[in-house]
Amino acid sequence: MASTHSNSDPTQADLKALKGQIPLIGLTGGIGSGKTAVSDLLGKLGAGIIDTDLISHQITAPGGKAIPLIAKAFGADFIDPQGALIRPKMRTVVFEDPRARKVLEQITHPLIQEETSKQALKLAKSGVPYLVFVVPLLIESGSWIQLVDYLVVVDCPEETQIERVMHRNNMTRSEVANVLKAQTSRHARLAAANAIIENQGSLDELKSEVLNLHQQLLKI
Repeated sequence: MASTHSNSDPTQADLKALKGQIPLIGLTGGIGSGKTAVSDLLGKLGAGIIDTDLISHQITAPGGKAIPLIAKAFGADFIDPQGALIRPKMRTVVFEDPRARKVLEQITHPLIQEETSKQALKLAKSGVPYLVFVVPLLIESGSWIQLVDYLVVVDCPEETQIERVMHRNNMTRSEVANVLKAQTSRHARLAAANAIIENQGSLDELKSEVLNLHQQLLKI
């Protein structure tokens, strides 16, 4: 249920208008690699962060813009008593049925794209030195590769990813494995990267890597 963007969406047109005005940084990595930890650290160093996965969660939270559309398309039993999407139930459906996945994407992607553009344009005017777009399926989407000026990949061994996600999301090993299969390979991500953040050590080690990355990005 992570976000991707089509080659013709209006968000891309809005963001292309920012090219040359401010560095556009793509940040991606497999599930459980530590994208949020890295983007949080970059944010503390002054970067403008737009997290498409966070936006996806916001529009499917109670009162989120996607909730009425999801209930209409899939049924009210996909919405919990608080009014949020039941993500594990939807995850199971979309991994088993490509048509259901397409329906969900047609609902969520335009809303994610709209908010992504809104946040990026606002941050660009705020004086941040560069924008970081956190996109879980950045490479898979195709269009983001052409948009960003610099691609950062957060990486760790697959077994580390599995253990983190099992613990964090209360998912089974097979469920995490299914998510990994739906994402591009680790090799493909690393091959596309301009910079790689190794996230398998201590928090202090990660902070040091991110500080070095920040200094690199300031030179773009």
